[in-house]
Amino acid sequence: MNDQAMSLRRKLQQVNDPRQAKTISIVSGKGGVGKSNFALNFSLELLKNNKKVLLFDLDVGMGNIDILVGLNAKRTIVDMFDEKLGIHDIIEKGPGNLSYIAAGNGLSSLFILDNDKKDYFLEQYNELVQLYDYIVFDMGAGATREGLFFILASDECIVITTPEPTSITDAYGMIKHIVNNQGNMPIYVVMNRSFTKKTGTKALDRFQRIIKQFLTIEIQQMGILPDDRTVSTAVTRQIPYTLLDKNAPISQAMKQLVSNYSQTSYSTKTQETTSFVQRIKRFLIER
Repeated sequence: MNDQAMSLRRKLQQVNDPRQAKTISIVSGKGGVGKSNFALNFSLELLKNNKKVLLFDLDVGMGNIDILVGLNAKRTIVDMFDEKLGIHDIIEKGPGNLSYIAAGNGLSSLFILDNDKKDYFLEQYNELVQLYDYIVFDMGAGATREGLFFILASDECIVITTPEPTSITDAYGMIKHIVNNQGNMPIYVVMNRSFTKKTGTKALDRFQRIIKQFLTIEIQQMGILPDDRTVSTAVTRQIPYTLLDKNAPISQAMKQLVSNYSQTSYSTKTQETTSFVQRIKRFLIER
């Protein structure tokens, strides 16, 4: 009876509130650039701005949101398929009352599902889009064929890089993969671990020019995040840095970044005409 009541409430919410959550993929060209830490603290800062946020760990084989928040998820997306659970049953509550879905072990099975299971995933996901303002995907590093399905179907993509030459090169390759498959994808770039604001801005400006010259697209500069020891302390203590020390340089920079992002109106062109579920269904059919 309680399950029926909950189901009815969800349907009523969907009828009364026709909005669709903005789906954002957080990506990087290589590992070790702070992508998952960004996804976590970005989501928490959006929450502080009175937004409803769901953080979805899709970092295949390397899902570590649980580790960063010091929690063990009772259920994961793997359990959703193995036990035929509803997606609401696997949503966990983290610090700051953040809703998140853990990756779990064996997440790679998600990407070799038969058609029935693919439909089940999309059916379950569709129940979320009117309950949140943002659904944030923490994707695996690099441009895997499977991960691209989710990235290309998202409303926006945020690429995390550092000023390090190898990181810049891999970020360029990541953006090239995205653009070759979805030329109108809105792309933001964050320059993480910048030693100074000046050097970070210089690196980001240079990267933006390279993208425009060789890929003939405009990327949006999202911001600079400093190389701050608070991050390593936060990881060790398993407390997100925006909660560990709100006055730390990295926390203040994230606060400003999210404030700027919230005020930016990025034209999504044809992306606005279809939902995430509709786009991913099309990609699954076409490929």
